[in-house]
Parts: sequence; structure tokens; C-alpha cells
Amino acid sequence: MKPLADLRIIAIEQYGAGPFGSVHLADLGAEVIKIEDPTSGGDVGRYVPPYQEGEDSLFFESFNRNKRSVSLDLSTGDGREAFEDLVRVSDVVYSNLRGDVPAKIGITYDALKAINPRIVCCALTGFGMTGPRSSEPGYDYILQGIAGWMDITGEPAGPPTKSGLSLVDYSGGLVAALSILAGVHAARRDGTGMDCDVSLFDTAISMLTYPAIWNLNGEFEPVRTHNSAHPSLVPFQAFQVSDGWIVVACPKEKFWRRLVEVIGRPELGTDEGFATFAGRRGNAATLLPILDEVFLSRTASEWLDLLRAAGVPCGPVQSVSQALSDEQTVARGMVVETEHPRFGTIRQVRSPVRVGGDEPQYRRAPFRNEDAEYVFTDLLGYDAARVERLATIPPE
Repeated sequence: MKPLADLRIIAIEQYGAGPFGSVHLADLGAEVIKIEDPTSGGDVGRYVPPYQEGEDSLFFESFNRNKRSVSLDLSTGDGREAFEDLVRVSDVVYSNLRGDVPAKIGITYDALKAINPRIVCCALTGFGMTGPRSSEPGYDYILQGIAGWMDITGEPAGPPTKSGLSLVDYSGGLVAALSILAGVHAARRDGTGMDCDVSLFDTAISMLTYPAIWNLNGEFEPVRTHNSAHPSLVPFQAFQVSDGWIVVACPKEKFWRRLVEVIGRPELGTDEGFATFAGRRGNAATLLPILDEVFLSRTASEWLDLLRAAGVPCGPVQSVSQALSDEQTVARGMVVETEHPRFGTIRQVRSPVRVGGDEPQYRRAPFRNEDAEYVFTDLLGYDAARVERLATIPPE
């Protein structure tokens, strides 16, 4: 049996952050039932280009494998009643909406505890359900700016720069998944559910970690660094080589001693200005140009072979295509396949969460309302007339 086979989640989710959190739980066996609004065409992720046709997109596939879908308009009496019936037989109501919306549409614990006192209501919002920004929509790019990430990313003389990936969204989804599991554990132990108020803003602020504690307790002001250098350890950055870029890291003194031997400059290891962490940081303006010149003398593969043989932490700067075909990616089975009637065989990356030795099974993302019969007839026991009423979209 899969680790989360006894967990049922009602997911009022769309786009990236919310679905990214629940897809990991679905991969672990949780039954994730997506509630999609029939009046708006369902999850907006279905329509994200490129590689999009009709209500199918590869974007949607990457966030929604192993899930179920049912169309349900929560603003109607019949829709609300069906939703509440689902709450009775579920463990979690999970949403990613604006912070003021869960209370307005009645999907908080206070609104649902009379129906199921053990229900866990997890709201992943942009700014949380309290505070002056709670009613604002939150998007990854905006959060990277507000939380200080863009101010410390990129070249010193360049503009503020976002990460190449939507890391606030994805991290927020993972925090929501963790909150759900903690909430369900407590609800099953104590018999009482709760709200989980998770926000992208809180997630982004929390990930400031050590630059934050340095700033809060000293005069440290994080700044952008040349070639993506570590803010305090030298050398720990990208270096240009004759045919590309590599990353070299010396987070321990032993690695520095090994590095100077590999590059044929042992005198740098005994130089008083470079012998310690503090010395190299204080004299980085002198040391780094020396290293820049040395690394340009060989190719990436030549340097990586030498550095790895000496036990110096290093790696190539690869393209996405190179990363996906990397021998470690292959060895770890990080690319999996699902079959889709429109797109054929879809190759995509798997969840990194590994529990036990059994390999997860992967099923394509659901078509909109594909699981109506299972949800309404098999799970809730509705008759055909009631199912038909739920399928009828009321006039505007």
C-alpha cells in the first residue's frame, strides 16, 4: 500500500503553487480530488502555452498527475451541498486563493467543523490570512521582489534579477504539503481539525535564513555578488573556463588546500593573506582575478576531472537539456513517463520525495470533470438526476 493511500484531499487549487504542493502527496498515494469551477473552464493551468491544445497543456500535466477532477460550482446550492458531502468523507480541504477568500467562500475550519470536526483546512495564499496585504493576490515574481530575493540576485552592476524558476511558488507548495501532513497527524491523534495558514510571503521571508540573521543581528547588508559568489566564503562561485562555466566550492579549509595543489599554485595556500576563511574573504579582490586567469586555461571536463580526483567540491554549469540527461538524473530515475491521448507519451520529472523502496506509479493529469462518476456516484452515492443537476451550469 502506498504511504498516503488513506488520505483524501479536496483541492480547490489552480496554476502552480497549490498544485505543486499536492502533486507530491498524490504521488505518495493520497487521493487528491481537484474541484474545478465549470463557469471558468477549470484550472487556468490547462490553458498555459506553449504545448497547449484545448483544455490540455504540458504545464498542467506537470502539476496534476495522479489526481482526480470534478467540476463543481461552490456558489450554487447543489454545488455547496455536494462539497459539504465531500468534506464529510475527506481529511483535508486545500486551497490556493487570496487570503481573504477562504473565509468568504466558507472553506475555513470554523465554517466546516460542524460537518467534519477532524477536517484540516490548509490555505496557501499569497500573503496569509492576516495582515495588511492579506487581500492582495500573490505571484512568484512579485514575491521574489518584495521578499528581497531579486535585490541580491544577479551581477552587482546589473538590474535586480529573479530566479530562473518559480522558487517561491514551489517552496510554498512544499510548505503547504508539510503543513497538511502535520495537521492530519494531529487531527487523527486528537480528533480535532484546524486551519493551516500558509503563505508564499512567509515562505519567501523564511528562506532568507542566514543573510536574515546576519542582517537582524549585525550590520550585514546582503548584496549581489559577481559570478554568483557566496556572500562570505571564498572561493565559492562560478568560474569561466575555456569552453563554458564550472562551479567550485571551498566551504572547508581542507578544500582550499587541495584546490591550490590542483591548479598548480601551492604558494597561494601558504600565503598569509589567503590561508584562512577570513583572509580570503578580506583579500578576495586580489585572489579571485588570479583564480579567474587559472581556470581559463583548461576546459570544463579537464578541470572537473582534476578537481573531483582531488576531492574538491565542483560541478558543471549545465543547460536544462544537459541536466535532464545527466547520468545522475538517469541513475536516480528522475524522468518518468505517462500516456496521454492527445500528447502521446509524456516525459516529465518525478517528485524527489522517496518513501520506502516501492516505485511510485504515474497516471496522466485528469481531464476536467473526468472523475464525476467516481466522486458523485461511487463515493457520495448520488442518483443520476442529482448528478445531472450538478452538471448543469446555471445561466448568468
